[in-house]
Amino acid sequence: MLYSVLFLLALGGFFCLESSAADAQQWRSRSIYQVMTDRFALQDVSDGTAYNRPCNTSALQYCGGTWRGIIDHLDYIQGMGFDAIWISPPFANVEGPTPYGEAYHGYWPQDLSSLNFHFGTANDLRNLSASLHSRGMYLMLDIVVNHMVSQRPINITAVQLATENTTTVVKNTTEMYPFEDLSDFHDLCWIMDYSNQTEVEQCWLGTESMPWADVNTEDPEVVGTLNNWITDVISGFGVDGLRLSTVKYVSREFWRSFAAQAGIFTMGEVFSVDANYTNPYTEVMNAVIDYPTWFELVPAFLSQKGDFNALKNIVKQSQDLYTSGAFMTGSFLENHDQPRFGSLTNDIALQANAMVWPFIHDGIPILYYGQEQGLSGGESPNNQEALWETRYDTEHPHYITVRSLNQARKAAITSEQYFLTTPMQFLDANEDNTLVVSKPPMLALLANVGSQPTTLVRWNVTHSVFKSREQLVDILTCRPYISGGNGGVSIQSDDGMPKVLMPVTSLKGSPSLCPQSADVGSGIRSARVAVSWLTVISSFIVAAAVISVR
Repeated sequence: MLYSVLFLLALGGFFCLESSAADAQQWRSRSIYQVMTDRFALQDVSDGTAYNRPCNTSALQYCGGTWRGIIDHLDYIQGMGFDAIWISPPFANVEGPTPYGEAYHGYWPQDLSSLNFHFGTANDLRNLSASLHSRGMYLMLDIVVNHMVSQRPINITAVQLATENTTTVVKNTTEMYPFEDLSDFHDLCWIMDYSNQTEVEQCWLGTESMPWADVNTEDPEVVGTLNNWITDVISGFGVDGLRLSTVKYVSREFWRSFAAQAGIFTMGEVFSVDANYTNPYTEVMNAVIDYPTWFELVPAFLSQKGDFNALKNIVKQSQDLYTSGAFMTGSFLENHDQPRFGSLTNDIALQANAMVWPFIHDGIPILYYGQEQGLSGGESPNNQEALWETRYDTEHPHYITVRSLNQARKAAITSEQYFLTTPMQFLDANEDNTLVVSKPPMLALLANVGSQPTTLVRWNVTHSVFKSREQLVDILTCRPYISGGNGGVSIQSDDGMPKVLMPVTSLKGSPSLCPQSADVGSGIRSARVAVSWLTVISSFIVAAAVISVR
């Protein structure tokens, strides 16, 4: 299994692209846009007709998105303020129909020495990397090393299990590369007891009709092969970061070696509700996808019955437990594995409040493609819609809101020396169904009362957050406010919508964010009403808004 530069030669020539060599501290200031390659953009769209190309998510088939399509729409991504993208696993997957559809998502790898031709060529991927770097953006690859899939051994295994009713292993792995020997995989056993970590790491995912051959990542030769492979991938395509898939199914010692060999930023998917379970993985890789918080985030904002205390507690727990606190987490509301938030509630105020969360969290914000267009697909695969059907509407209220949140976070990083290293704090608002998050210079005022609250909601923050009588602006609506004499605020909620307050002085580094707020200092109090869904439903009450201070 000698496997080094031969990988790149197989891709059509040896090329080394420079990555940014960005470390974890540099990634901390980024915000990530997650792209499902097959569903994001078609290539060479010279007229509007291609936008009508259908993509039936329930068919579980390739729909035609490519790396060249992503390149053509980098303006769209960068226009929201994102400076990193995470793309689907790029390597060759099992081909043709399977019992669970086609591998358009990229998570059923068959050949790590080849790229997925559906997504494009090696040069296309290199050009995507180069195009991102020319814009000062980073490229994150999704990587699967836990398992491999091949149609031939799937069929053999299924027949043997059905006829012999005995535990067996795949006898022919010649279609899976670079691992062609039985010793490269664990013996076949199904994961039955998730409390048994050895079983989780060494038994197989999948089903009898489609088993996922579990790579023997305890074998030193397998480890060496994968370590050499990832080095070649990074240098060959100018990769800046890795998203590590199915992390808990592989031993932590493997990840320690793999991450060290990669030498770039690594963020692992540890699917667990428990921060105590997730914690040890923060010791062997730079960051983890923040699933424990997500499990509390979604129900907290779904209705007035949501438990903000549970959300606070899990954040505080991760801040205390994780190696780098909550700073080295990927904070998200949606992804390709979970139902879109819009499928769980159509209340625009609840959606608005939940969308703010990743951008005021300690971690790195991650936005799943299509969230900015209000896509509302439910369980996978319905949450994997074709984005071209939206025509990449840059005037969509969600798109504008995401842009404002990204701009505000960048302004906060620029204006406050310790923004990226100061933990978020929860302040008392003296009101039910409210949540106040302080991360200077940002103050997020959130609620889960919905767009038609039955009672008036106010955020009464007596803590000295700002300077006395400081000029503030809500970056979501560009409305001006003034802090109270003690630096607190008391503000009424408009139809349950959130507010993100910042001192006007902190926006100097982001002139395109609420540009008229600079006029506040000279006595002009009328604010531009942002064209976003935060004001579309409440603009009729802007002039009559009651603002009090203390």
